Amino acid sequence: MSEVITLFVNGATVTVPEDSTVAAAIVISGATLFRRSVIGEPRGPLCGMGICFECRVTIDGQTNQKSCQILCERGMQVRADD
Repeated sequence: MSEVITLFVNGATVTVPEDSTVAAAIVISGATLFRRSVIGEPRGPLCGMGICFECRVTIDGQTNQKSCQILCERGMQVRADD
């Protein structure tokens, strides 16, 4: 059985299996909006493999991180547009 870890998405505590991506943690948190386009349209994961750049969020203060390509770490602070 996989170990679980806890991180924070938009300030809410989220518990996920150890090898989960940040994108998965955001979905598990209940958030539906990852970011907004330059004209304000809602965006979220599209390709799931880092090509489309639609899943970009802020992770531990670093902006424009591809959430589908980064594994969750304990205590990580994730900020998606909300």
